[in-house]
Amino acid sequence: MSKKKSNIRVESDLLGERKLPWDVYYGVQTLRAVENFSISHIKVGDFPHFVKALAMVKKACVKANLKLGLIDKKIATAIASACDDVIAGHYNDQFVVDMIQGGAGTSTNMNANEVIANRALEILGHEKGRYDIVNPNNHVNLSQSTNDVYPTAIRLCLILSAPELYEAIAGLGYQCKQRAVDFSDVIKMGRTQLQDAVPITLGQEFEAYYANLKEDLEKLKEVAGSFREINLGATAIGTGINTDPEYSSLAIEELCWIADMHFIKASNLIEATSDMGDFVLLSSLLKRTAIKVSKMCNDLRLMSSGPRAGLNEINLPAMQPGSSIMPGKVNPVIPEVVNQVAYQVIGNDLTVTMAAEAGQLELNVMEPVIVFNILRSMQFLTNALNTLSAKCVAGITANREHCKNMVYNSIGIVTAVNPYLGYQTSTRIAKEALDTGANIIDLIKRDALLTDKQLADILKPENMTQPRRQTLTT
Repeated sequence: MSKKKSNIRVESDLLGERKLPWDVYYGVQTLRAVENFSISHIKVGDFPHFVKALAMVKKACVKANLKLGLIDKKIATAIASACDDVIAGHYNDQFVVDMIQGGAGTSTNMNANEVIANRALEILGHEKGRYDIVNPNNHVNLSQSTNDVYPTAIRLCLILSAPELYEAIAGLGYQCKQRAVDFSDVIKMGRTQLQDAVPITLGQEFEAYYANLKEDLEKLKEVAGSFREINLGATAIGTGINTDPEYSSLAIEELCWIADMHFIKASNLIEATSDMGDFVLLSSLLKRTAIKVSKMCNDLRLMSSGPRAGLNEINLPAMQPGSSIMPGKVNPVIPEVVNQVAYQVIGNDLTVTMAAEAGQLELNVMEPVIVFNILRSMQFLTNALNTLSAKCVAGITANREHCKNMVYNSIGIVTAVNPYLGYQTSTRIAKEALDTGANIIDLIKRDALLTDKQLADILKPENMTQPRRQTLTT
C-alpha cells in the first residue's frame, strides 16, 4: 500500500515505510536496491533490449495466467497493456537499478514488477502505489520467480542485441573483402617471426581477415541459437513450485508469439536454472573475435609503420594530429583504440568465467555481473568494429611500388628459386647476399644459375603467391 503526501507517496515493505517521488513508476523495493547498489552507475534502463525483454517475459506470464484462470481478466489486460508500453520503450528511464547487484537479479525483477504494476494502475484509472488493486508480487509476478524470469529475460535480451554485432562484423568483413579485391595485384613480402619469409599479395592478407570475420560471424549465430532454450516456469530452483502444471508450456508459447521467435522449454529445469554454460560459450566467442580483430589491428599498425623508417606498405587514413611535440606526426589511433577494446573484452570474459564457476547448488547468484559483462562486450565490440570499418579499413591505400621493391630486394625471395637451385645452393646465395648486401637476383645472374627468362617466370607475382608445377621454361 501507499499513501500520498503532497508530491510524494509513501510505500511500505517488510522493512518499513519509505518515501518516493509521486511521479516515479518504480516502488519501494526498487528504491532500496538503488540505495544498496551504487556500483557501476550503469542502470538496467541503459540497455533498452534488456528492458524490452523483461516486459515481453512479464506479458507472456500474465497471458498464461489468464488462460489458466489464475488472474482477473481486467487486471491481466491492464498488465499486458502496461507491458506493451514498456516494450515500446516509454519507461526505460524508470529502470533505475544498477546492472551489478546482489540478489541474483531480484532487484531488476522487482523494478519491472513495480513499473508494470504502477502503469497498469494508471491504465485502470487508479493512483500509483494502490497495490491492493494491482500488486507487483501477487499479480505481475504471479507464477514466477526471479530465478526463471531473469535468466529468460537475459537470454532474450542477448538474442535481441546480437543483430547489431552481426551487422558490425559483416560490415568490417565487407570492407576487408573490398580491400582484398583492390589489392589483389599488390605483391609484398610475407613475414614470419617478423622476418622476411615469402611473397604474398596484400589482397591475400585482407582476404584472410575477411575469412576470419566470416567464420566468427557464423559461430556467433550458431551459439546464439542455444539461448532459445529457456527455463520459464521453473520458478525458484527448477521444480516449478507455485505454478500450474500447464503454466510453463503456456508461458513459453506466449513468449514465442510476443517476441516472434522460437523458444523451447529446457529438458531439465533444475539444470537450466543454475547452469551458465551458454553464457560462458558466448563470452568466449566474443573474446575470440576480439583477439582476432586485435591481431588484425596489430598487423595494420606494423604495415603502416614509418612512414620513412618503418614498413610503410600501407597508408591508414589520417584521423588527427599525433603529437603535442612532434610536428607532422600522425598515429594509427583507430587500430589502437580497437586494441584497447579487445583487452577489455578479454577481461570481461574472465569475469564471466569466474562468475559462472561461482554458482552454488541450485542457483548462480552471479548472473547480474555475467549479463552485464557480456552486454558490455557486445556493445564495445559493435562500436569498435564499426569504427575500424568506417574510419580505417575503408580508407586504406597501398604503397605499391615500395611493396614491390621490398620483395625483389629481399633475401626472402630466394625461397622462390629454392626448388630449382636446391637448398644448398640457395643457402649459399642467401648467405652471400646477407653478408655483402648484394641482390639475390644479381647473384643468381652472376653465377649463371638461371636465365633471365627463367628468372622472370619464377618471379612473376602470380607464380610466387600460389601453388604451381615446378617446371622451368627454356
